Amino acid sequence: MKNLQSEIKNLQLKMSCRQGYGDEILALAKKNKKIIVLSADLMDSLRVAEFKKKFPNKFLEMGVSEANMISVAAGLALEGFVPFTSSFAVFTPNQAVSQIRVSVAYNKANVKIVGSHAGVSIGADGATHQALEDIAIMRAIPGVTIFAPADYWQTRRAVRAAAKMNGPVYIRFGRGDIEQITNEKTPFKIGEAQILKKGKSGTIIAHGESVHRALLAVAELAKEKLDFGVVNLPTIKPLDEKTILNLARKTKRFVIAEDHQLTGGLGSAVAEFLAEKYAIPMEFVAIRDKFGESGEAEKLVKKYHIDTEDIVEAGKRVMGRKR
Repeated sequence: MKNLQSEIKNLQLKMSCRQGYGDEILALAKKNKKIIVLSADLMDSLRVAEFKKKFPNKFLEMGVSEANMISVAAGLALEGFVPFTSSFAVFTPNQAVSQIRVSVAYNKANVKIVGSHAGVSIGADGATHQALEDIAIMRAIPGVTIFAPADYWQTRRAVRAAAKMNGPVYIRFGRGDIEQITNEKTPFKIGEAQILKKGKSGTIIAHGESVHRALLAVAELAKEKLDFGVVNLPTIKPLDEKTILNLARKTKRFVIAEDHQLTGGLGSAVAEFLAEKYAIPMEFVAIRDKFGESGEAEKLVKKYHIDTEDIVEAGKRVMGRKR
């Protein structure tokens, strides 16, 4: 446990996932001539202004027209390019579901959809801009790979992996600067979970900004002699079924933490899988059928009960249940 606490204390450097996207797509374009970036009037927010400056002929500003942006990206993909669309997660997928479903997914078009500013943790932008259902939407569309990286470096790895694979990809992340869980050498493989800590009492599975809260939570649970493990699941679809099943059999209890609606998110994906394979007690730390609101990010995370203390309480609750 001392090693885990030291690791948490060392997570001082904060960087945003959107900066990771901007930096990696710029690096990739220097090597891959097929990469094109499309923006829905959010060039600065998605950190692709430098890309436009360096590669003006590979950048398309589509304006506030997300559905059109996705349609254009699908056409580009079918002509052999590797388009990355750049917008807020609340707009793509929400404003362009039909185009994503038919033009991209149905055609298996090689489009990479990047959705930033997801979750209530974006703060003051408020309910209209807080994407809390984007994973649920994209999970329901056949053939779409979904990434939800935990930090700057994992975002870079996810973008790199998306560029290499053929087929539709959705990458979602939040707005703010967050603690770094991984580094530039941390392996990343599509569909593979990252076990940050092994535990005997149970396992906390999280994605995105919730991963750091999960690490803090296990340190608190340890004070009460509860040994929980932590798993970062940066790929929501396809699910790492092998790892999840092994951990379910070994630890017997799960807590799923995410900044997303309970319905249709990571918790739903894990529950659906285990209901058929190996049902165990589970607790869910997620948004429960509510819209967000405007406010400071930290206060919203607390108000909507997805903070560290909520994960701790979920861990205690699940201990009182048996398979």
